Amino acid sequence: MIRLVGLVLFVALGGLGSLEADTPVPPSFEKENLVAWCIVPFDAKKRGPEERARMLKELGLTRSAYDWRQNHIPEFEKEILAYQRHGIEMFAFWSGHEEAFRLFKKYGIHPQIWKTVPSPEGETQEERVSAAVRKLEPLVKRAGEAGCAFGLYNHGGWGGEPENLVAICKAFRERGDSHVGIVYNFHHAHDRIDSWAADFEVMKPFLLCLNLNGMVPGGDREGKKILRLGGGTKESDMINAVLRSGYEGPIGILDHRNETDTRETLLENLEGLEQVLETLKEPGK
Repeated sequence: MIRLVGLVLFVALGGLGSLEADTPVPPSFEKENLVAWCIVPFDAKKRGPEERARMLKELGLTRSAYDWRQNHIPEFEKEILAYQRHGIEMFAFWSGHEEAFRLFKKYGIHPQIWKTVPSPEGETQEERVSAAVRKLEPLVKRAGEAGCAFGLYNHGGWGGEPENLVAICKAFRERGDSHVGIVYNFHHAHDRIDSWAADFEVMKPFLLCLNLNGMVPGGDREGKKILRLGGGTKESDMINAVLRSGYEGPIGILDHRNETDTRETLLENLEGLEQVLETLKEPGK
């Protein structure tokens, strides 16, 4: 039912048309406010902290969501210091690590903590939501102690469905964990394109960040999970719905391609996003 409702709302919102003249593009879509995501382990050039911070500054980006692997742990402090030298905000940090929390306190920073939502077993929706809350509770608590917002991150499965993300978010907030929200990724939602307008309206009050990607129906099954912005067939309509909704929250662009230079991929997405926005402004598009 939600997919049918989403399709109706999508048309009602004008998802297939251009922006109305009085629909503004919020500051969150401006280059200096975008969040660069999936740029650490996916960089073909394997940049270090200083090189990465310099690259972001050269591109005009000032926010980074830091994803890492085990080999990056010794570089956590160097990353923070390099960002500070070049005016880059560590906007978010993937999962959690005690060394990272120690450094957050040392340097007085409070990045969002992003974590994949599990897909637990359960006979009822209530049981599955409760199980997911129990699984995430220790890290949610640790993030709260550090003064960090906690983002429920969609990564496929039951835990990636918008209605379940919202249910888990509400469950935490009812317990007093007001710092819990949702981080939603286009690249993990190729199967939710038809219901996007409905999905977005449900998640909008809880969104901490929305990460964009080129979109095609069934893209993850066709080897098109990661596409440059403007390289898909549906992201323009989806972004149109976001703009028409009045959302002004954080927007992310990503690399997530092992075979490419992160700088080039980010540049492609910056240019693609600009093209999408310009196209949406054209009458009759």
